[in-house]
Amino acid sequence: MRKQNGIMKHISLSSIEKAIQKVDNLDEDGLERIAETYALAQQVLLGYVMSAAIEYDNEQLEGLIIYYYCLISEAFTQEGVVLNEITESDIDAFEEDYFAMLDEYFKTENEEVINDFCDQPDLTRFMMIEVSTDDEDGTSLSDDTATQLFIVTLAMIALMNKAIKA
Repeated sequence: MRKQNGIMKHISLSSIEKAIQKVDNLDEDGLERIAETYALAQQVLLGYVMSAAIEYDNEQLEGLIIYYYCLISEAFTQEGVVLNEITESDIDAFEEDYFAMLDEYFKTENEEVINDFCDQPDLTRFMMIEVSTDDEDGTSLSDDTATQLFIVTLAMIALMNKAIKA
């Protein structure tokens, strides 16, 4: 856990809302540019989260991961948080504890388990709502896709949180 000016640096609801406004109002070119910018900034992280779509054999998940990767990255940017580059060894060191936390959460459904691990309560809550709520047009994710998206974005949030520059 990193502290900035002596306090934990949480991504606020306001930064999440600004990120949604920005990302959702980009045209195709703008989306491509922002995706490229964030992809270049965290190539290892993006490769890691994108591999989930292949592992889960879920094409729909791929587009969702890119969207939420950009959205969550933009929320960190809106908050004024700078990240260190996430490496393969960061991911390797993270996975065992992460999967243990997930097992605990899915057994108990105690959200504190997630909040203690990720230390980004607003982002975590935002993703819980996103995966469990229908879109404005009434479409909803299948249970499998919702669960997979939640697991992937939670890993992304936790890894990014650990990478916050002191």
